[in-house]
Amino acid sequence: MSLAGRTALVTGGGSGIGAALTRALVRRGAHVVCADVDLAGAESVVATTSGPGTATARHVDVTSAGDVAAAVADVVAAHGRIDLLFNNAGITFLGNTEDLGLEQWDAIIDVNVRGVVHGVHAAYPRMLAQGGGHIVNTASMGGLMAAGLMTSYVTTKHAVVGLSLALRTEAAAHGVGVTVVCPAAVDTPILDKGEIGRYRGRDFYLEGQGVRRPVDPDRLAERVLAAVERDEAIVVEPRQARIAWRLGRLSPTLVNRLATRFVARQRARVS
Repeated sequence: MSLAGRTALVTGGGSGIGAALTRALVRRGAHVVCADVDLAGAESVVATTSGPGTATARHVDVTSAGDVAAAVADVVAAHGRIDLLFNNAGITFLGNTEDLGLEQWDAIIDVNVRGVVHGVHAAYPRMLAQGGGHIVNTASMGGLMAAGLMTSYVTTKHAVVGLSLALRTEAAAHGVGVTVVCPAAVDTPILDKGEIGRYRGRDFYLEGQGVRRPVDPDRLAERVLAAVERDEAIVVEPRQARIAWRLGRLSPTLVNRLATRFVARQRARVS
């Protein structure tokens, strides 16, 4: 699929991966709605984006099915179709599971799971009716492997992976592609959010895991768009993450032991 002239809706577009996707799409000639609950952030991204394509900012709260449906409907009204949906908005919580309140569980499920469901519910039937399209859901390595101290995040991202791979098997017969993106730590503001108790995001995700540098969001965005053009099912970045994922598939018991040791090391770091 060539992306020139395509229409796209990117949620969580006001920063991080969503901002990088917006920039990369515009460079490839797509017409993008950069949507975010933080309208000022989305407007800032649009103001600094250039290329043969176009970008407009829009306030969208992905926890609201009505917000998402209205955004999709407006893309169709303006362009006659919606070619690309990037369900990218997400949040995280980091800390001991017993310290999570139900309000935090509700919040992360509403954004990370219901937000994706709302996007699929609004856009997928339209893509079926128009005979094609592509849905990209941002998950995480946490959706392929599991480690404690980010239990709620892992839970939601496993759900996104399952939804994506299952929908892909249905959508293929209708000319609709589905890709799920599973990166390791990406250099975005989420690394500094969702901290509970003594754990600190950037230390946890980088130093605590032996990561020298996080994934560059602009490089990831280019990799994701290449995957869309080739209709790939899953994107795992960087190379070290792909190696870890394959190891986990070959020896889940070993990886579970390593994850248990990882939790112990993280606890020791903050004790």
